[in-house]
Amino acid sequence: MFIDKPIAASLEDVLAIFEASKKFKIPLFSASSLRYNKDIADIDKSKVVGADTYGSACLEKTHPDLFWYGIHAVEPLFTVMGSGCREVVRVNTPGTDIVVGTWNDGRVGTIRGTRTGKGGYGVTVCTFDGKVNLGPYAGYEPLSAEIIKYFETGKVPVTTDETIEIFAFMEAADESKRRGGAAVNLESILGKAK
Repeated sequence: MFIDKPIAASLEDVLAIFEASKKFKIPLFSASSLRYNKDIADIDKSKVVGADTYGSACLEKTHPDLFWYGIHAVEPLFTVMGSGCREVVRVNTPGTDIVVGTWNDGRVGTIRGTRTGKGGYGVTVCTFDGKVNLGPYAGYEPLSAEIIKYFETGKVPVTTDETIEIFAFMEAADESKRRGGAAVNLESILGKAK
């Protein structure tokens, strides 16, 4: 099964969906099309020291803030940084969100979600060799190719753990907003959701 972004409107529901997938032995993945943005697969993750992404963060009343469109900036961040985000801090204004994630190894990744001005999506990856700008957005064709490959092989292209961490990151960002920008640990968010 493939579930288009967002897989659910809460971290608790994400966990329940993956638990059902495991129980009934049904492979499952979910992804934003921006995970497969042009050139993203060519990045050597072992050389990534940080990344900055940006995209629309328009709101939908049925979903927490970043779950609706903010995921399009979060997913590429995890694609290049990998899993292992420890904590999140969020700055929020009516028109912009800045979310800073600190990984277990000390690397830092940021997303800028905008609700004003001209939109667009982008990724800047900081590596030991310099900065690399990825893009432009390639539409749904690369994601569609991954979905077809997945249906043909049964091999899930995005792990359950990484998808859960992405949603824990967004939930931690919402909790940071509720706490006025305080740092929020992802492990505590996962513990509360379980």
